This record gives sequence, C-alpha cells and structure tokens, in this order.
Amino acid sequence: MIYFDNSATTQVSPEALQTYTTVSQQIWGNPSSLHNLGEKADNLLNQARAQIASLLKVQADEIYFTSGGTEGDNWAIKGTAYEKVQFGKHLITSEVEHPAVLNTMAQLEKQGFEVTYLPVDKKGQVNPADLKAALRQDTILVSVMAVNNEIGAIQPIADLAEVLTDYPKVHFHVDAVQALGKGLGEMLTHPRIDLMTFSGHKFHAPRGIGFVYKKRGRMIAPLLAGGGQEKNLRSGTENVPAIAAMAKAMRLLLTGEEAHVANQQAIRKMIYDHVTQFDKVTMFSGLDQGFAPHILCFTIDGVRGETIVHAFESHDIYISTTSACSSKKGTISGTLNAMHIPEKVATSAVRVSLDENNTLAEAKNFIQVFDQLYEKFLKINS
Repeated sequence: MIYFDNSATTQVSPEALQTYTTVSQQIWGNPSSLHNLGEKADNLLNQARAQIASLLKVQADEIYFTSGGTEGDNWAIKGTAYEKVQFGKHLITSEVEHPAVLNTMAQLEKQGFEVTYLPVDKKGQVNPADLKAALRQDTILVSVMAVNNEIGAIQPIADLAEVLTDYPKVHFHVDAVQALGKGLGEMLTHPRIDLMTFSGHKFHAPRGIGFVYKKRGRMIAPLLAGGGQEKNLRSGTENVPAIAAMAKAMRLLLTGEEAHVANQQAIRKMIYDHVTQFDKVTMFSGLDQGFAPHILCFTIDGVRGETIVHAFESHDIYISTTSACSSKKGTISGTLNAMHIPEKVATSAVRVSLDENNTLAEAKNFIQVFDQLYEKFLKINS
C-alpha cells in the first residue's frame, strides 16, 4: 500500500500509540482530582504542555488543549468575536480557508458580524496590500491559514503580520494545521501572531486531540462552560493519554525536521516533473518556496477527481480529491474556485499529500501507475 493522503490524516506513530496505551493503563486519574492518581495525571499534563511549548518556542501557559483543528479554529474566531464585540464586529479572512474557518465566519455573519474575504492570486496567496486596504477601525480579528490544505500554498504570514503591526489591538489568528514539521518554524514563531491552531492527527498523534497557542495577554471568550479546566477557558476533563501521545508525536516530528522536509521535497519534485510532461495535466501546486513541501494538486483534464482517486485505489495507492472534508460531498475545491479555475477543470482536481515516512520508491511506483491510468483515460476520452 502507498498512502499519499497525509493532509487528510496520518497514521498514528508506534511511539505515540505506545505512549497513549501506557498512560491509559497506568495514569488514568482525573488531573483535577486531589488524590495521588489525580496529581500524577496533572503532572503528566503539565509535562506535555511544557514540551509542546518548548518545541513551539512559546511559554507553557500559552498552550491550551482542544479536540483538534475544528474546535481550535472555532474557539479562536468565535472566542475573539464574543470577547471583543464591544470594540467592533468586523472580521477579515481569506477566500481559501478551511471550512472550519469559513463556516465559522458564516455563522458569525448570521449573528450580525461583518466579514471581509480577501481574494487570492493565481498561486492561491493573499496580497498583503489587500489586507491593509480591508482593515478598519472596527476590525477585531484577522484569520489566515499558514498552509493551504488543497494546493499547499504558503501564505505570506510575515508580510501580513507586518501590516498588522500598526493595528496592535487586532487579533491575528493563524490556522497552522498543515504547517507543523514542514520547515516553516520561523513563520510559526512570528511575534505578531496571537493565536494558532494545531491538530494532532495531522502529525501522527491520535485523532480527537489538538491545541491552541494563545499569546499571553490576548483575551478570548470560552466556548465551553463547565468545570473550568485549562484556566477556565476550555472546560472538559483533559484527555491526558492523547495529550501525552501528541507531545511525543510532535517531538518525533520535529526531530530531524530538515531531513524530513528534504525527503518530501524530493518526492514531490519527482512526481511533479513527471506528471507535468503530459498535455492533459494541469498542475496547481508549485515547487518554489511559495508552496509547502508535502502537497501536490493537479488534474487530468476531462476526468473527474473521484474517478482518478478510485483508479489509483485499485492499485493500492491512496490519494484524495483536494480537501477530505468536502470530498464526499461532491463539491468543487473552494481554493480552486477562489482562484477562478473553471468548474469543469476544478472537478478533476486530486491531491497527493506526503509525510516524512514516504519514499522515492513509492513515488516511482506512483509514476508507473499514473502512466497506465493516463493512457487508459486518454483512450476513454478520445
């Protein structure tokens, strides 16, 4: 089997799974309990928080545990909106965000908030000048993803942050779900970023766990009322086994990150160089520094994306149609739509997404199968 759908989810690493199992069996107390079992769980929770903070180069009290990317995005955006509503009701995002952001913005619009959606260029990137033009006195939040989950475009976070230096009271949220372990550490440690969202299952941790970075001093409202965990901002008994496993997975991910990124870049280039030779292929991802090392999005003209996905699946190769969150709904790529790609072309889009465990041998196998399928599709459409 060749698994090239890592932007949808990754396989839990053996080390993270072992940590999850060990903690579940040996440290099962509630970290809020006063007895010894609770104290052990609380100590482990604090150790995991400190390790994640150290890896992200922030302070431990700036890390808050969540159930994953969707909750994190909802909390960062709604939490800001509800906390700062007295100062304004204007929010800014881009047209190519994940549904967890776009649908959250749509909900807030129904509640009386106003949202400006920044356009993107042909590479799927926001122009900082458009952000500057969109900012108003009543703007309270800017939310822009670090790496696009469909084509891999890296947003100019540093340039956007520079624009926001003149607006210190505006919260700057970055959806970093696709960015961790991809050689973008300098971008993720930019001091102007106030909030960042991460999801464990994108880097070999169990599903259902994630975390939010919230800069000290930045206030957001809690979405969940309850027992007051996570400093009264995210109630609910902490999932200590999954949190410990996520900390382990993150440490492993960032150990040897440079070599991991180089490996993904080599695989991506091999596939890119081959498939772009074919007349019926349209490529939306690039090899330059404006794109993350692990994502390629392309079409075989005239063939629907789901047809391509299932054709590769018959050869035990797993890819996806752009975003996994919308692939079963039969909708076209929101990113390609924002890039003004014709619907007839966009419905053919598929995504190859890599991780540090993929190999050049797998890329060669993919290429061989691609050649067979391309000829097959050519005959069918001729």
